[in-house]
Amino acid sequence: MSEALTPPFATKVAILVRDDLEAWQKLNVTAFLASGLAAANPDLVGEAYRDGSGQDYLALLGIPVLVFAASGETLTAARERAVGRGIPLAVYTREMFSTGHDAANRAVVADVPSDRLDLVGLALHGPKNAVDKVVKGARLHP
Repeated sequence: MSEALTPPFATKVAILVRDDLEAWQKLNVTAFLASGLAAANPDLVGEAYRDGSGQDYLALLGIPVLVFAASGETLTAARERAVGRGIPLAVYTREMFSTGHDAANRAVVADVPSDRLDLVGLALHGPKNAVDKVVKGARLHP
């Protein structure tokens, strides 16, 4: 087992989702952002699963993922704090709901300056205290 997956965890995964989205949008944003964290941090992915009958299942993130609800302003502030601290993050913008594939998603993000992104979600992984400071103002999603 990797050190990153051994409790107590020295790091934290947080996903912030805009609080005024439709339920399907919140779930979609959360799924996409979690996949970005897994892609960027393969050491956070645990071993594959196997049930008692011998059926194999895919591996999952091996540490808890905290999902927060936040306003648009809180998301913007969190992005700024993460960038200021040098914490890599994944973003999901409102425009991405209108695209149909990954290249189009990247294109709509590339068209907008950082300070004007209409964020509906972001995700990050980092030291616990740094992540706590970045997500300040967000609340755990109900």
